[in-house]
Amino acid sequence: MTVVEEGSSADAAARHLSCRRKDAALARAFEFLGRRWNAAVLGSLEKGPSGFRELSRVIDGISDSVLSNRLSCLVGAGLIARDVDAGPPVSVSYSLTAAGRALMPALGQIAQWAEEHLPR
Repeated sequence: MTVVEEGSSADAAARHLSCRRKDAALARAFEFLGRRWNAAVLGSLEKGPSGFRELSRVIDGISDSVLSNRLSCLVGAGLIARDVDAGPPVSVSYSLTAAGRALMPALGQIAQWAEEHLPR
């Protein structure tokens, strides 16, 4: 005879809900970070603020229109900040926000895992 502890059904339901939330969060994160160039832009800003031209030179193969789109997307997500210096001359720079900086260790770990476990 199996004895079922009181609350075990509720505990299982809570664990299931927690797993579903984590799965949904991971799906959102990978969908966002998996968009081409998002991780490259974030990684390029890890060393400090950069202007549009500087980012365009550093991220090999990205077009200006795609870079502009990715920057807008990342600003909208709160991962980078767009800072305008009224000048003269007017200049715009991009930098990681606290949320963007908090993501860098995880991106570094994912990159290390990929180097060690995924074929090139």
